[in-house]
Amino acid sequence: MRHRLSRHKNRDLALTSSDTTTIKRLHVSAGNLQRAWTATRRVSKDDWLEWLRRLSIELLKESPSPALRSCWALAQTYSQLPRDLFNAAFVSCWTELSEALQKELIQSLEQALLVPDLPEITQTILNLAEFMEHCDKALHYKEDEFHKGPNSQVFESLISINNKLQQKEAAAGLLEYVMSHQASDLKVQERWYEKLHNWEVALKLYQERLETNLDDIELSLGQMRGQLHSVANQHWNQLKDDGRQRMSRMAAAAAWGLGQWDSMEQYVNCIPRDTQDGAFYRAVLSVHREQYSTAQQLIDSARDLLDTELTAMAGESYQRAYGAMVSVQMLAELEEVVQYKLVPERRPTIRKMWWDRLQGCQHVVEDWQRIIQVRTLVVTPQEDMYTWLKYASLCRKSGRLMLSHKTLVMLMGMDPTQTPDQALPAHHPQVTFAYTKHMWMAGRREEAYRCYLKLGQWQESLQGINENSIPAVLQYYAAATDHDGTWYKAWHAWAYMNFETVLFYKHQQQQQLATGGEMGSTAAQRAAADLTNPRPGFTVPAVDGFFRSIALSHGSSLQDTLRLLTLWFDYGQWPEVYDAIVIPQLIARIDTPRMLVGQLIHHLLIDIGKHHPQALVYPLTVARKSASSARRSAANKILNSMCEHSPVLVNQAYMVSDELIRVAILWHELWHEGLEEASRLYFGERNVKGMFDTLGPLHEMLERGPQTLKETSFNQAYGRDLMEAQEWCHRYKVSGNVRDLNQAWDLYYHVFRRISRQLPQLTSLELQYVSPKLLMCRDLELAVPGSNGRDYMFLLKGHEDLRQDERVMQLFGLVNTLLLNDPDTFRRNLTIQRYAVIPLSTNSGLIGWVPHCDTLHTLIRDYREKKKILLNIEHRIMLRSPSSEVWFDRRTNYTRSLAVMSMVGYILGLGDRHPSNLMLDRLSGKILHIDFGDCFEVAMTREKFPEKIPFRLTRMLINAMEVTGIEGTYRRTCESVMSVLHRNKDSLMAVLEAFVYDPLLNWRLMDNAAPKVKRSKTQGDASISSSSQEHGDILDSAGSLSATLPKKGAPSSVENGGDGSQPEALNKKALAIITRVREKLTGRDFLHEETLTVQKQVDLLIQQATSNENLCQCYIGW
Repeated sequence: MRHRLSRHKNRDLALTSSDTTTIKRLHVSAGNLQRAWTATRRVSKDDWLEWLRRLSIELLKESPSPALRSCWALAQTYSQLPRDLFNAAFVSCWTELSEALQKELIQSLEQALLVPDLPEITQTILNLAEFMEHCDKALHYKEDEFHKGPNSQVFESLISINNKLQQKEAAAGLLEYVMSHQASDLKVQERWYEKLHNWEVALKLYQERLETNLDDIELSLGQMRGQLHSVANQHWNQLKDDGRQRMSRMAAAAAWGLGQWDSMEQYVNCIPRDTQDGAFYRAVLSVHREQYSTAQQLIDSARDLLDTELTAMAGESYQRAYGAMVSVQMLAELEEVVQYKLVPERRPTIRKMWWDRLQGCQHVVEDWQRIIQVRTLVVTPQEDMYTWLKYASLCRKSGRLMLSHKTLVMLMGMDPTQTPDQALPAHHPQVTFAYTKHMWMAGRREEAYRCYLKLGQWQESLQGINENSIPAVLQYYAAATDHDGTWYKAWHAWAYMNFETVLFYKHQQQQQLATGGEMGSTAAQRAAADLTNPRPGFTVPAVDGFFRSIALSHGSSLQDTLRLLTLWFDYGQWPEVYDAIVIPQLIARIDTPRMLVGQLIHHLLIDIGKHHPQALVYPLTVARKSASSARRSAANKILNSMCEHSPVLVNQAYMVSDELIRVAILWHELWHEGLEEASRLYFGERNVKGMFDTLGPLHEMLERGPQTLKETSFNQAYGRDLMEAQEWCHRYKVSGNVRDLNQAWDLYYHVFRRISRQLPQLTSLELQYVSPKLLMCRDLELAVPGSNGRDYMFLLKGHEDLRQDERVMQLFGLVNTLLLNDPDTFRRNLTIQRYAVIPLSTNSGLIGWVPHCDTLHTLIRDYREKKKILLNIEHRIMLRSPSSEVWFDRRTNYTRSLAVMSMVGYILGLGDRHPSNLMLDRLSGKILHIDFGDCFEVAMTREKFPEKIPFRLTRMLINAMEVTGIEGTYRRTCESVMSVLHRNKDSLMAVLEAFVYDPLLNWRLMDNAAPKVKRSKTQGDASISSSSQEHGDILDSAGSLSATLPKKGAPSSVENGGDGSQPEALNKKALAIITRVREKLTGRDFLHEETLTVQKQVDLLIQQATSNENLCQCYIGW
């Protein structure tokens, strides 16, 4: 389909180009344009705006393009049209001008750029330059300078630009780059730390420099920025007028923050009145003095002065204009402060409005500080306790621990660090609670350990889970649920701790069972009995706690639901647990041999089917096609109950599922794969019974007769040979003569070769030939209409088991919830792009079509074929971006999404990350991963070409990032995401444990190599051996007809055996995987005895991912 669309697109482009060449270009009057761009006698702002309007219209009027010139009349009455078409009209006329006239036009544009306070004209001309050159305005040029030769000035400019673009991570990465490279001509500057708001380090460096250079005003300014008020008082009287003017803004801000109004007035008097800061600070002083009319005049003046900056920034994007918008909000709230003082009955409304407005702000410490500082003019921090506590929490989560400490000390009215022997004050419990969390974050954990409300969690973190810590931790959690029976976090912690205790004792019993031979047979039998016997003292409270936490949860309760299901699956047969909604996991267990568990699952699914039949019907149709009779029976029982209330839905689901599977895997492909597998079993493993089991369903399908024209053509082409081969097989079953089987395989091989030649020609399918039932549906497309009116396309995927991909999407959904709940990752929009996965059978299904995406392999291949040159991905992103803002956003989204999936993929053990499994969204720039067949480090442990790297981070991916590559946005994003994963490890472990122990998926954890079959030297075996030699020319080394088709479906033993045929091996492997994932989520994946910090763990992972030694072990072309 994609190739077909590409051909149509190229054809349309060819038609377009051929059509435009036949259109005659119109004459351009250079004289009229020259009179329009002449910029003489332009004085006022209105004169220059009129100049731009007239030039825009004249460009349309004189454009050689008939399409543009036809817009001239409308542009005279609709002012927005010439603005929108300005760039296109300019380019069309530019090529018609002589070199002398082009220089004259450039001079006029330069003259317009030199006029101050004209953001509309400046923005228009800069956008034009960007349109002509197709590169970024400031950042792109500075990055080019960096590549040509980095120096201190370029570094400081890049830090400043990234800060203005709200890219704190990229700015910090520049500093890390300088420190790590230790270049001789580059030295870390004090101002760089200032720009990163790392005030403590900047202040220390300034003080060290001042010891040797006391008269340097720049160093004094730097020190002042670190210790504003005290340094201002110290140096103010010794400074001259120009020095005071430069210090006045910082000094005024410091005095206001400390409530030193007299000092603030002294400093404000040195700020020019015609500046935004001068007007704003004077308005604050006027409000404090209750001079409200004067304050309103100053607010209006500040708003007018802010207009220029806001207009210019808003023309680029909201993100660029955000800082100016915060200033506008401060002016608006300064007006509301006056209302708050004058109209007491409006105070509750204003305070609620202030809180709602603050919730809409980005979670940036500096912005919150500026906003709530205005509110302190009428509301003290103690009166607005909740807002200030949220501000302290924001400081703590942003790593600004000093600011968090000062805020909490102000709210408590005392500094606990000065009186460590005194108990924390109890008159404001919420402040005390916030301070204990601050102590924990600051590393003072032994002190925070004594605090009651967090005692259970902290003791569990400090001592781990063992027989000594379990009673104490459970006691604290139980007390928390007693004090507040409606608190979700308390019930979740109580249930989770009981669950972990059950697992702890279960693990102990498994160890005892493993050493049973040494203990004696009686002890081993006792350990084996205890292994399946739950401890009601922990299991029942865990079940009860999970039920309560699910009921009290306002958001996603996936992790609690999965742990509850785990307890049911393991211990549901015991009355204590039985008495005491996750569809894929439930359906995976519908054929469980435990009767009470099975009844409970069936009742649950029947209830779900009554309320959410659409969510249940397709997973059940997959189970209905299982090779296991128990699964088929259970699925049909639930579907029959659904027919009572939703018969139309169920019947339509049957038809759609059956027909889509028919389209996804044709008879040609079924027989090709079946003969391939049967030849492997017969010639490779000497398994005659397995061969007949494989070919039997295919012959039964043939006997039922064709239902479509495609199946009819197959039957006509191959039916006679296959029926004759079946007759030879029947003769072999009666006579036991292997020659009969050889005759059958002569026919089978003949059919196989003919199908092999035909399959490559099946590049497209006509629905009328492959599924007339679907064709009968009116206006059918492989799309699902959404409630928003949009159609969502799906890809029909055959020859692949998509049930594991479905579970991975489930995991990504939980990760997105965790990232959105964290303020740091939420602010930067760190989420994983997901898509729908709907299995239809064990080897086919539907995958949601993600629009505007290309694989990295396709992007690189297409361009290299077209241009015959090598092209890095960063150029591809740039060339596909219509403007610098879009390019910058796409590059940032690319880097962040790559970092998010690097960390999540590492935790999941995701492998096989070659360029065809990575896609790039052409609109957003985000990286999208597909094909999740290799999870839990399966690719890392395979024999041939193991992937020793934790995630893909090759040079091509790094070069598409900012100038510092890994340092900056990528590394900081990795650390943020890994921190969130660490903090929520219990939720992730719940999903991953259910994943690993799923009986329909855990077969992937074992080696795919078939076991060697021991055979006795019988005459029959000898005949089979000679038959293998007779057909040796058509077999590969594995004993099969072909080794080209991937085998991604589940083994039949999984479908037939329910819980699998290797329970002991699977349990051992699953336990090893769970242990490995837990080590990753606790920072013990490198040094098992030592917990690494998130920063160190990320650093080691990046080193592994970029190691040449690890990369060279991957297969060629990876």
